[in-house]
Parts: sequence; structure tokens; C-alpha cells
Amino acid sequence: MMQWKRLLTPQRLGKQAPEDLQLDRTCFQKDCDRIVFSSPFRRLKDKTQVYSLSKNDYIRTRLIHSLEVSCVGRSLGRIVGYEVVKRHQLEKYELSGSDFGDIVSAACLAHDIGNPPFGHSGEDSIRQGFASWYNGASTLKDCLNRQQKSDFDLFEGNAQGFRILTNIEMHHRHGGMQLTCPTLAAFTKYPRESSIPVNVLNNYTGCSAKKYGFFQAEKELFNEVAQILGLIRHHNNTYWWVRHPLAFLVEAADDICYSIIDVEDGYRMGYISYEDTRALLSDIALINIDEQEFSEAEKVKRLRGKSINNLIQEAADNFLAREKEILTGTFDQNLLSLSKYAPQLENISKTVTKKVFLHPDILGMRIAGYEVLGKLFAEFVDAALRTSKKGELIALMLPEKYRPLETESTYQKILRITDYISGMSDSYATTLFQKFSGISIK
Repeated sequence: MMQWKRLLTPQRLGKQAPEDLQLDRTCFQKDCDRIVFSSPFRRLKDKTQVYSLSKNDYIRTRLIHSLEVSCVGRSLGRIVGYEVVKRHQLEKYELSGSDFGDIVSAACLAHDIGNPPFGHSGEDSIRQGFASWYNGASTLKDCLNRQQKSDFDLFEGNAQGFRILTNIEMHHRHGGMQLTCPTLAAFTKYPRESSIPVNVLNNYTGCSAKKYGFFQAEKELFNEVAQILGLIRHHNNTYWWVRHPLAFLVEAADDICYSIIDVEDGYRMGYISYEDTRALLSDIALINIDEQEFSEAEKVKRLRGKSINNLIQEAADNFLAREKEILTGTFDQNLLSLSKYAPQLENISKTVTKKVFLHPDILGMRIAGYEVLGKLFAEFVDAALRTSKKGELIALMLPEKYRPLETESTYQKILRITDYISGMSDSYATTLFQKFSGISIK
């Protein structure tokens, strides 16, 4: 069974010993600060949440979404934390409920930091770009082993995020940003490598194995985190662990925000009517609104706020009810799937998919994202591997930190390109695509 004292060890990745727990500014609060002041976090201001390159200032970007998720995560962490501290007398180790809140808040701030431009379409387009290159490659593709190839076949923004936090930012030192191990583990919702044999997975259906959380390049860094915190290993011969308990709260905070806020943004963009918005949120908010007193927009805000509040309490209660199972690694479900509001959330998901994600405007931007990132990936991989004269010219356009070294393997060279592309904003990727396509020549 995992132990809270060890799970909350205030040790930074790359450091040899835990930090002292300063009460005025804890190491977990410093994690939040390091993330907020980082370049990849700032670039989230121009990355798609749902609506790419929106001219509507009200609509959320990845940056605003991350800040909102962090607020929800802080509340979830504190509600759970104060009860867990009381249950296990953790105050004798100078731990408090606010530490739980700060860890979850920091992990939530970073939860989308590795996402490429154009949302999940960006991940898909990088996967397809790699598949297209790999199928057309001749001798070079033999330079990738099965695990390395799987990293690109299944390219994941979550793994890219772990890479940014532990390797790319402040790359000159071991552990990169050197966040605390509890924050890094709470961030990692999918604590496994990309390629696990079918006989090892053995039809495992837990939610933490749906995707993967780190590349081959960073698997030893996560192993270091897991060893420090005492995470339970699923299988001795693979890089696969059970979740850090607080990762369930990070997942819940994200789910709460995008479920409810996608409805509000859909209403603001005119894709979901006020009547439908009110119907979708009322059964979660459980409040009576005076139809005469407020404008429609104000009523939607009140429904959104109360819905989020009720879901926070539900998720916290579900976590606390299953704390022992979580610590033994036998619980692996989405907390909101256990909620009494699960049918309403399922209805929201279906409605938002139909009225927003499948709207021609959104589909058009998603298709454009495939074109933009697919072309950029192909062009820059050719440049990194020097497979053409044009590639040699494009290589000169790569910022110095992304230029592959002659001594690097093919895997490392392609990783540099995915680092560069996934770090782009929507606007920058679009501008570069237009320039490479001859659409905009200046």
C-alpha cells in the first residue's frame, strides 16, 4: 500500500534530498510559480481549447482553461487534503490540507502544457505525419526500435508535457524545471510507456492505461519519481505504475471544467441555444433562477458556477470514500464516472459533440490543423535528417535549440522536431505553413 507521507515527499526531481517545508512559501507553491513563469505555459494563450484562432475575446484558450482547472484542482485538493490529514495524523509530518491543494493546483496548471497547436487534431496530425514519413522512408526507419516508433505512432501531448517539465525547460540540469516529485506524479495521469506487450496489458481496462505519459527518452526520469514516492509498479519488466492518488483529482478537475465550460462557450458562440444550455446545466446546478431578474448570459454564468461547485464536492466525496482502494492501487476509475450526475454529464458530452465539435466551423479548423501540422512535420523531419536539398535550407530555419546534432540518433532528431512543432502556437504554425506553401511570401 502507498503511504501518504512518502507520496507527499517534498523532494525535487534532480535533487538528492527533500526540501525543508517552509510554511511561508512551500516547495509546492514554488512549483506553481515555476510553471506560470515558464515559456511553454505562456504559449498556451494562443493554443486551441475548442475554437481555433477565435476572434471572440470571451472564448477560452488553453491558457485560460489551464488556470480554471487549476482553481478547481486547488479546491478539490484542499477538501480531500484536510480530511486525509485528519484521518492519518499527517500534521505531525508538517503536512496540511493546503499542501494537497497546492500540488493538485500545480499539476493542473501544467496538465495541457505539452499539447500541440489545434488541440487533439494536432496530436492526430503529428501521428499521421510520422506514419506518412515512416512508410516512405527506406533505410532510416530501421534506426527506430519498436518502443521508439510507438512513441510517434501514438504521439501524446501528455508525454510531451512530462518531457517539457523534466527535460526541455532548464535542459542544462537533471530534472529540467526540477518540480517536486509529488507534482510530477500528480501531473502524470497515464503512468506508463507507449509500448506495452498485449500479454502484459492483459485486457486491463483501468482509466490510467488508456494513453501513455512519458516517452522512451524520459522513462528513467519517471522511474526516478516513482521510486522516490513509492508508487506501485504494475509489472516488473515494463515502465508502468499505478497512479499517484492526486492524479485522480487532476483528472476530475479537468473533466469538470471542460464538461461544464464547453457548454457555456458553446452558448457564447451561438452553437447551443439558451434553452438547451439551461436544460443541460440545471439538473447539475440544482438552483432556481429568477428568469426576470438576470440576463441570459448572467443566468448561464450562475448555472455554470453552481454546477462546478456541486461536481467538486461530488468528486471529493467519491475520492474519500475510496481512499483505501486508491492507496492499494486497486481503484482505477474516473471519479466523475461514479457521480450521481454521470447521466447528465453523458448528455452534455453527446450534445456538445453534436452541436459544437461536429459543427462545420469547428470541423473546418480541425481539418486545417491536419494540413498545417502534417506539412510542417514532414518538412522539418526531412530537414532534421537531411534527406533533400530543400531540407538543408529548412534546417537553417530551425531555432538553434531544436537543431539536431550529428551525434544524435534518428529517434532524438525526430523528438527535436516534435518538440518544436508541439511548442508552436496556432498562429505561428499557420503563418509558417503559409510561408512554406508559398501562400504568403514576404
